[in-house]
Amino acid sequence: MTPPAPWTPLPDAPAFPATGFAPLADAIGRLLGTSNDVLLLQGEAVVALEAVAQSLGRPGLRALNIVTSMYGRWFGGWLRRAGAEVQDLVARPGQPISLNAVSEALDAAPFDLVAVVHAESAYGILNPLEEIAALARARGALIVVDAVASVGGHRLEVDGLGLDVAVIGPQKSLGGQAGVSALSISPAAWERVAPADEAPSILSLADLRDGWLATGRLALPGTPSALEFHALAATLARVEQEGLAALQARHADAARAARAGALALTGRAWVSPDRASNLVTAAALPPGITAAAVLAHAPAGHTLSAGVGPGGDGLIRLNHTGPRARKDVVLGDLVALARALGALGHAVDLAAALAAAADA
Repeated sequence: MTPPAPWTPLPDAPAFPATGFAPLADAIGRLLGTSNDVLLLQGEAVVALEAVAQSLGRPGLRALNIVTSMYGRWFGGWLRRAGAEVQDLVARPGQPISLNAVSEALDAAPFDLVAVVHAESAYGILNPLEEIAALARARGALIVVDAVASVGGHRLEVDGLGLDVAVIGPQKSLGGQAGVSALSISPAAWERVAPADEAPSILSLADLRDGWLATGRLALPGTPSALEFHALAATLARVEQEGLAALQARHADAARAARAGALALTGRAWVSPDRASNLVTAAALPPGITAAAVLAHAPAGHTLSAGVGPGGDGLIRLNHTGPRARKDVVLGDLVALARALGALGHAVDLAAALAAAADA
């Protein structure tokens, strides 16, 4: 007789109450500092980003799309597929966008929409969102922000910055799972959203508006995954228990320690502290040493990683996102990096690096 499979609650998760969706949206609104509508979308945040592009993009729309990683490049592609006229403003590989470049692009031509990623986990960089938003607002353009990585790790006040769309996911700084995403949307952005079609689409914000907001937020369209929404509820409850300010401070502390320790080991900073992400620290590698070589010589069990995209082999990422934003994690990553660099012949002073991290 075949023994029964081990019991697991995963396929038998209790139904998520229909009355529970609106409180989740309200909690996300508080995290984002916004009174705008908040939509919940089933699927990883890339689904929400594509839905925004599909719903706002149309023939005649002129978009300035800031590209500092593959995520920005994808967003521009989705806008083009929807018929928009897109100008990609591409930063140097692995670097944040120059504010002067944004200003010059906005001065050179009129745009209806400006899109930007706030914090980039691919390179551990932070784009100057506040200044970009001010430039876009002054020219009457909608502002669309990919805040998937930054929410919880950096201060983000949607209404204070005048952001029209902010897309988030719980799987980064908030420390949750990736099965549900969310976005806030302003009245001005709603005016630009393509109307609902005869056939409903997961990529239609208008369908979500008509199927959820217009019905009093009593039930999400389709068949929501109970397991994913229970996970989101638990994540948001945990964030509220810790406190948003404390969560942001924990990420900032971890980032300062990682940057200080990495600088002591390599002698080079990837970006200045004001343009560095609190989620991932990019350690610029010494000349002649590649990320692939570091990873090949790192001790077993390490969690170091190379950058993603052009220029990524010139840096090593130390991940201190969400539950990893802790002193012991940062120190462990620094030890792993020091051992790899030492094995490659680079002189390292591990004690000094750990002391720099502890002081920071």
